Amino acid sequence: MNPSAPSPRSRSVPPVVAVVGPTAAGKSDLGVALARQLGGEVINADSMQLYRGMDIGTAKLAAEERAGVPHHLLDIWDVTAAASVAEYQRLARAEIDRLRSAGRVPVLVGGSGLYVRGAIDAMEFPGTDPEVRARLEGELAAEGSGVLHSRLAQADPVAARAILPSNGRRIVRALEVIEITGRPFTANLPGHEAVYETVQIGVDVARPELDARIASRVDRMWEAGLVAEVRALEAAGLRTGRTASRALGYQQVLANLAGECTEAEAREETVRATKRFARRQDSWFRRDPRVHWLSGAEPDRRELTGKALALLEEAVTA
Repeated sequence: MNPSAPSPRSRSVPPVVAVVGPTAAGKSDLGVALARQLGGEVINADSMQLYRGMDIGTAKLAAEERAGVPHHLLDIWDVTAAASVAEYQRLARAEIDRLRSAGRVPVLVGGSGLYVRGAIDAMEFPGTDPEVRARLEGELAAEGSGVLHSRLAQADPVAARAILPSNGRRIVRALEVIEITGRPFTANLPGHEAVYETVQIGVDVARPELDARIASRVDRMWEAGLVAEVRALEAAGLRTGRTASRALGYQQVLANLAGECTEAEAREETVRATKRFARRQDSWFRRDPRVHWLSGAEPDRRELTGKALALLEEAVTA
């Protein structure tokens, strides 16, 4: 590292720092530490932390855990609103532009891969056709997600492998895009063309340790009152929210409250589903050659911030 080289925060227009990786890897803490060191502010890139009231189940940092670092794009949507990557892109880029103009370092933190890419990469979102969407949603209700997923596998095998057969909302969107554009859904996904100078740092934790962290995190969520949080959000319309109702933990607790499973079963399924989700997150970010991976394993956590700062210095002066 060149000690005379300009640091990320001393540059006239700071680069974007993106902290990515699977759930429970330690992204939030690293994001806060980097923002404090760089004179930056955190921009949330976790799709479920965008929802108001979804605090315990999304591991949203409490105010004291943010250590005085401003956090943006938290608690902006009602739980009844459908998620929109296009809307997130607009909001995230506005925050990035504002912070960079002020000489502040934007620190994008989250594990929602498409949201991260939407914020920092050249990516356009096809529009929607209400008639096509309504027809596909009708078919989803009548035939089930499995039938539509089989149709997607014929039209776009790559998309079908990336979307779970149970995720009817995403299957409908993929089929809608294919019908509107006449191209595979994956043709609309971003390449690796960035719109900002960005340094991506991936937090790497080996699977056995990550699985143990996930199980411990779910235990803490239950102890912190996740069931009561979901019950309160249910009264606010959570069940009608096409996106929020499917969030990990919330979906399982809603099933318990509806009498579809016991609370112990909901808890166990939350652990299993979160482990599966973490593997998909890891696979997504591993496909991006621009991500610099650093160990977030327990023995390495004390040195993680220092190593990330050194990596940033090298990246911006290369």
